[in-house]
Amino acid sequence: MKKTLVLGASEKVDRYSNMAVQRLVAHGHRVLAVGARKGSIGDILIETDFPENEKIDTLTLYLNPVAQQDYYDDILKLKPKRIIFNPGTENQELETLAAQQGIETTRACTLVMLSTGLF
Repeated sequence: MKKTLVLGASEKVDRYSNMAVQRLVAHGHRVLAVGARKGSIGDILIETDFPENEKIDTLTLYLNPVAQQDYYDDILKLKPKRIIFNPGTENQELETLAAQQGIETTRACTLVMLSTGLF
């Protein structure tokens, strides 16, 4: 399966980012997690540093638009094939920057996409 980066990952089990990591793994996806604090979700380590030299198919966002600003350069440098803007993360500025780099953007819910087979 293709590698997915969950940006905004949290150890808190009631957070959608946590649920997304768990469901991505359950669906057989290779997952990287980046969050504000180090930790883990099952066997997946949450890192605080953005990965370098990783080939990422999908980056799924769980950060509000203001918090995303700190990651613009890292996201664009990583050049994922697509970025999923989950509910509450919609950001026209980042969508425009991504489109200029040839990165597909989608406003959708990762959890719904996984449950309906559209991921």
